[in-house]
Amino acid sequence: MSITCRTSLVRQAPGKYETATVEVDDPRQDEIRVKMVASGLCHSDDHIATGDIPVGTYPFAGGHEGGGIVESVGPNTKGFEVGDKVLFSFLPACGQCRWCATGHSNLCDLGAGLLAGTRWTEDSTRLHLEDGSNVGQMCGISTFSEYSTVAVDSAIKVAQDTNLEVACLLGCSVGTGWGTAVNAAEVKPGDTVIIQGIGGIGANAVQGAAHAGATNVIAVDPVAFKREKALELGATHAVESMEEATEIAKGFTNGQGADSALVTIGITKPEHVGEAFASIRKQGTVVVTGLGDITEVGVPIPIGELTLFEKKLKGALFGSSNPKADIPMMLNLYNAGKLKLDELVTKRYKLDEIAQGYEDMHAGKNIRGVVVFD
Repeated sequence: MSITCRTSLVRQAPGKYETATVEVDDPRQDEIRVKMVASGLCHSDDHIATGDIPVGTYPFAGGHEGGGIVESVGPNTKGFEVGDKVLFSFLPACGQCRWCATGHSNLCDLGAGLLAGTRWTEDSTRLHLEDGSNVGQMCGISTFSEYSTVAVDSAIKVAQDTNLEVACLLGCSVGTGWGTAVNAAEVKPGDTVIIQGIGGIGANAVQGAAHAGATNVIAVDPVAFKREKALELGATHAVESMEEATEIAKGFTNGQGADSALVTIGITKPEHVGEAFASIRKQGTVVVTGLGDITEVGVPIPIGELTLFEKKLKGALFGSSNPKADIPMMLNLYNAGKLKLDELVTKRYKLDEIAQGYEDMHAGKNIRGVVVFD
């Protein structure tokens, strides 16, 4: 039988998150139902509310970065028991498609259905309003909900002593930012790296670049608070503009420019990519991780520089990581004192305060807001 709980959803786009009562289905085979403990407030969920990222089912329950405790397990479902602590990967991994089989599970074919709101293989949802109408699930998990029924493709069991209030961030922001530097940009010891935008993603790109051995980690953000946090997380320099960052990078590289520039701005626009491209050396790399209006076309980069200087421009989804391997690895880094998570959480919110949390994010007050469930 289904259970009833509260969730935070948008009824249309543009819109704002509001709390509603929903019924949560029992888990079917290869599914679990989880009582949520905490969820990060990621900018991607705000893109859903603004309409920058369109979805297939309204109302649409948000949240894709969270952790909780298994409340029930579907029939013939292996690997999970009631009481297990789990983290979610916003990207499911089937383990069988070409991408999973070649070590690129962040590109798993199941990801094609992330924004449909329904299950990957069928036109149904696991959340419903009290009148029986369907509620779409963000990435199939909807972590802005007191309970959520999810496919095991998206769940990772973790140790019972895991602090889910901070570990929940591993499901998106930490892996995305850290991996952008380490996996996608392939930062090496001695590199000079520019990181454009120090929010939940950029802050972890700073950590990743520092972990990879970059000598110069140059953080760029117009908000003084975020520049200060970047310095605490491993940046060697923190400036307001790309012009300043580019000059600093050239000063360390005999006028050549940065080895890599990472675009982690919350609302990424074409001109941001152009600025990053202008900041790198010959054979340098620009990695674009931030999202904006996903229908926008065109990036202002000189074709001559692309060809004659062999500059590289690439995108990165979840930091080009393999979630089911990399999330436990990053949790181990945190437990060993090598990765900072507690310092990323600026403020904790209740479920009813999600809209306020996003207002605070837009005001530049948060590195990461976290929803904590009672």
